[in-house]
Amino acid sequence: MRCAAAARSLLSLPLPVSGAAPIHTSAPPLAAELDAGDALHALLSTLPPSLPALLPCLSLLSRRLTPHSVADALHCAELAPASRLRLFLFSALSPRLRSPLLHSRAVVPILLATDADAAMYDAIADAQAAGLRPPAAAFEALVFSHASAGRHHEAVEAFSRMEGEFGCHPTVFAYNAVLRVLVDSGVVPIALSLYNRMVAKGCPPNRATYNVLMDGLCKRGTVTDALKLFDEMIERGIVPDVKTHTVLLSSMCNAGQLKEAENLLHSMKDQGCPPDEVTYNAFLSGLCKAGRVDVAMQRLEVLCGTGGFVLGLKGYSCLIDGLFQAGQYEDALQCYREMLEQTDVSPDVVLYTILIRGFAECGRIKDAFEFLDEMKEKGFTPDTFCYNTLLKALCDAGDLEGARSLRSEMAQNNLVPNTTTYTIMICGLCKNRLVDEALQIFYEMGKVGCHPTVMTYNTLINGLYMAHRLEEARMLFYKMEMGNNPSLFLRLTLGANQVRDSESLQKLVDSMCQSGQVLKAYKLLRGIMDSGVIPDVVTYNTLINGLCKLRNLDGALRLFKELQFKGFTPDVITYGTLIDRLLRAHRDNDAMMLFHDMLQSGETPSLSIYNSMMRSLCRKKKLSQAINLWFDDLPKKYNLSAEDKVIASARKKFEDGSLAEAVRELIKIDQEHGSVNSSPYTIWLIGLCQARRIDDALKIFRILEEFGIDVTPACCSLLTKYLCWERNLNAAVDVMMYTLSKRFIMSQPVGNRLLRSLCICHRRKDAQVLAWRMHLVGYDMDAYLREPTKGLLYSQ
Repeated sequence: MRCAAAARSLLSLPLPVSGAAPIHTSAPPLAAELDAGDALHALLSTLPPSLPALLPCLSLLSRRLTPHSVADALHCAELAPASRLRLFLFSALSPRLRSPLLHSRAVVPILLATDADAAMYDAIADAQAAGLRPPAAAFEALVFSHASAGRHHEAVEAFSRMEGEFGCHPTVFAYNAVLRVLVDSGVVPIALSLYNRMVAKGCPPNRATYNVLMDGLCKRGTVTDALKLFDEMIERGIVPDVKTHTVLLSSMCNAGQLKEAENLLHSMKDQGCPPDEVTYNAFLSGLCKAGRVDVAMQRLEVLCGTGGFVLGLKGYSCLIDGLFQAGQYEDALQCYREMLEQTDVSPDVVLYTILIRGFAECGRIKDAFEFLDEMKEKGFTPDTFCYNTLLKALCDAGDLEGARSLRSEMAQNNLVPNTTTYTIMICGLCKNRLVDEALQIFYEMGKVGCHPTVMTYNTLINGLYMAHRLEEARMLFYKMEMGNNPSLFLRLTLGANQVRDSESLQKLVDSMCQSGQVLKAYKLLRGIMDSGVIPDVVTYNTLINGLCKLRNLDGALRLFKELQFKGFTPDVITYGTLIDRLLRAHRDNDAMMLFHDMLQSGETPSLSIYNSMMRSLCRKKKLSQAINLWFDDLPKKYNLSAEDKVIASARKKFEDGSLAEAVRELIKIDQEHGSVNSSPYTIWLIGLCQARRIDDALKIFRILEEFGIDVTPACCSLLTKYLCWERNLNAAVDVMMYTLSKRFIMSQPVGNRLLRSLCICHRRKDAQVLAWRMHLVGYDMDAYLREPTKGLLYSQ
């Protein structure tokens, strides 16, 4: 009755002049506010949901309304959604009634329960018909509602229409809402471009803006860029909050910057921003992931002792996961038991999955399945991620039958397999040479709407190569490039603005965003992400390795050039695979050209690449070039100046003809830097033997022995062989005795040659003593000795 009376009295009032601004007074007393609330409910219930009809009465009533009374009406489910949306637009245009946070919370559920676009755009059209300008809050609410429902494309579209179609300037809240959508969609480049546009348009960012952007950058692993934004935030006078610090701290830990993360943690207290439980858990998790579980335990003891920190479920989960990753399985189990002793902490699905994964990855599959059973007994339903963990363990163990059975169990539990499920099965099948079954699963993925990842393609391509199905592997590679949208692929690679790499793509996205084409940029990046999988360096490495194994080196080199043309940077594995195969095929010039190309690109060759190149040069009697190659690498290897005095001194000794002394200096440099490796020296030793410089080779051998550096059995065999040819039998016996002390087995031809040479040179007694010592260290002399050698050793 009160509502109806209020409505009648309100409707009897004279209407204001059209277009006149509403008169606002101070807030009414509580009783008057209740009357105004009743009147507002009655008004919205009585009049049709049309702003031209509602506006005169709302303008009169607005003098007695407050943001809270408007919020109450917006929350009232008895009122028609269309009426509530029009009230929302009216309040958003009133400076006194406007409350973005309070009213957005009320409007988003309305939009989620209806066709959001139709309902809101209908209300906006109604506002325009009443002579009102659409408020920014309307579009903010649309972006929030679409984002809440996971409709990211529609959220970006609403933001784009806001300015482009309705001429409404976005507020910081609108920018923040769409930035969060872009970051969650994985299109951080567009988010950064939109941020630049936001600043250029004079809309000052707030703390939430920076938190969203830094979160996106940190998830991509670009900590340096996130720190730049952090500094910019402080320069603008915006004080970081706990969330800001936690995002940065977690990212630093993931990047291995543990000292910096700990410094940031300590600085939070000094800045009046004490860490919370989430921050501490992020720090502990980072230490554990970096393999520093011992440090995590020490810090935890301090935090619990003096900091008042109480370890909760999330903290226990981090520690148990870290202990598993460190290989401390029993400690992880003990930590779990300690947690169970606390009455207020119980395991959840996440912790059970950690336990299952931890035991599965270390091969204790039975224990993993026991935790799965315990999990079910406690009423938890394993999710797809949990099953994927067990599926991978079974595939890694070669138990494909068990994997197939577990996959069937997933279907029985109405769990939908995801891309990871399919990829795990494909990996397991390819590893066991069941490529046809792997292909069947691959095609099944497409039918159920699962997009293969780079790893899926790489595994299957490698499996086809291993099965010598080269043409199918190539076709799969082209399918990978083209994805499910060939026209998009062709448009990007063949159009006027060619997109060949990430840099040119970023420029194109920036250009679109600066010109206001945010939706177009979003569609472009999402199109690339959804249309297929762009091959990465690993894909090309797989293909190049496959072609090399099939001895198609020209095809591998063509693919290598294609990799560079498409903007990818070949890595050490790419170069190493090609150089090794070219050298094996005696295409030394091509290998040397590739090696120099690697140096010019700024890529640092691995030790194995240097070894391959030096072996090749030594075979061609180019020992000096091989040694100079190593001298050129040393400054980079040890992060020294190219004019380092110690290296220069060793090089001068080599150039003066004293290789042995140069080697002595080089070994001292290695020892000083804690990185002694025998391979370059043994390669040179073999090169000296091949060049018939036996005395120099023997000097190198004695220096290596002096420094306690192992000489390989192959090296000892070759040196002994050449010493026998030179009739330097005492030195040959010394080398043989060295192999016996190391329990090496000398090659049969060389060992027999040495024993025969001693006998021929009238040293049969020495030969017999040596043969006896060989027997003592494990030589089967009956099988090892050849008949001519036996005749010389034991004939009367």
